[in-house]
Formats: sequence, structure tokens, C-alpha cells
Amino acid sequence: MSKRNSQAAKNAARERLRAERERDAKRAKVKRQIVVACSVVGVLAVAGGIGYAVVRSGEPTAWEAAADATVVAPANTSGENGTTVLLGDSTSDNVVHLYEDPRCPACASFEQTVGETVNKGMEDGDYKLSFTLGTFLDGNLGGEGSKNALSALGAALNVSPEAFLEYKTALYSAEYHPEESSDEFAEDSYLIEVADTVDALKNNKKFQDAVEQGTYDAWAVKMSDSFDDTKDVTSTPTIKINDKVIENPSTVAEWETALKDAGVTE
Repeated sequence: MSKRNSQAAKNAARERLRAERERDAKRAKVKRQIVVACSVVGVLAVAGGIGYAVVRSGEPTAWEAAADATVVAPANTSGENGTTVLLGDSTSDNVVHLYEDPRCPACASFEQTVGETVNKGMEDGDYKLSFTLGTFLDGNLGGEGSKNALSALGAALNVSPEAFLEYKTALYSAEYHPEESSDEFAEDSYLIEVADTVDALKNNKKFQDAVEQGTYDAWAVKMSDSFDDTKDVTSTPTIKINDKVIENPSTVAEWETALKDAGVTE
């Protein structure tokens, strides 16, 4: 091999090495550009996601929306927003007023023990029955079962006072009333299942649609507000006879004594 040829070979080798380095440099530059571009897209996506989350978090919940919705009051109610529920045909001025929360276990105990007797007194004309229902246990325990059950009670009241009373009895029954910490009443399907034990509500499509569509959700919110605005009611159940709070009776005998002491019965 001549010396000249050896130098040419060296020059050629250096040229190949330079060209290869240039190609490597270009590939590295392109790779860096891709990484930067992907990072920018990722940041924008995250920012967009955060922005979307902020927008979504700013949207009202169904019950917050219900608070601002037009109230559809059930039949058999009166007063502003239909929050006065007064049942019975008594010709006397006597009124028994019950303040309850659908999830309240003490209310369930009261209804299971004395509820039938209370309803019978109304049916016999000894007094009218008034109801103000609250939902404070949703706030205390979390969930929305009290509000949802109250809305369903509105749907039952729209059917008839009798359907309302029978449905309330079923919701508070030992068979269907959940533990206080459970939120089963938040499920429309469960409320409809309980309603199917009431003749007037069984397979009642209008009632079921009202429950599932939240027809009386806004009414339930207003009723709950009325409960919250009652200053001398601090727990449930609270029972008033002719606007006077009485000690909660735990037996039928105690209830009958309370009525006599209030001058309702002899």
C-alpha cells in the first residue's frame, strides 16, 4: 500500500466519523425537541385537567341545584312552598305536631311503638296531625338519604294523606328502616321497594317517576329549611301538643297520659 493511499484512507475515515457525528447530533436535537414538545403538551393537558376539575367542582350538586329550583308542592299541603302538612278532619282546635328526620332511629322507635295509636287519634277526630320533617342527619352523618326519603314522602303525599301515613310507617318499620349510619334511603330503588308494600303506591308509575325524577326535591329542601328554622326543636323526634313540646312517650300508655294532660282527651 502506497503512503499516499494510506493518507487518503485516513482522510476518508475522518470524513466518515465527522458525518456520523453530525447525524448523531441531529438525532439528539430532534429527540430533545420531541421531549420538550411532549412535556409542553403534558403540562397543558394537566393544566386543562385541573381547569376542568375546578369547573366541575364549582358546579352545584343535585341537591344544591334543588335549593334554587322552582318548588313543586305535593297535593295535600298548604302555606309557603307547601311546607305546611296538616292532616285530619277534626272539628277541634287540637293539633299534634311531629318533627322527625327519616334516618332518625329514635323516630323509628317512636313510630314502631306509638305511631299507630297517634294516627288513630287523628282518624278518630281527637286532633289534627301536623308534620315538619328535617334532614339534619345527612349533614351529621354524610349522605343524602334523609333528603331523598323526604322527597319520596312528598310523592306519597301527592297521592293521598293515607298513602303518606302508610309509607312513613313503612319507612320507619323495623323491617325497612336502616341503621342510622347507613344511607340506604339515598337509593331510589330502595324507596320504591318499600313503597311497594303500600297498596296505593305499589306499581304506581306516577309515584315512581316522581321519586326517580326528583319532582319534589325542591319541596324537600324547603321543608327541611322550615324544620331548621323551628327554634324550639333541637332533636328528633320532637312532639308538640297544641304548640307545647312534651316529653317523648315510649309507650302507648304514656302517649295517652300526655293527651289527657294536654286536655285533648278525657
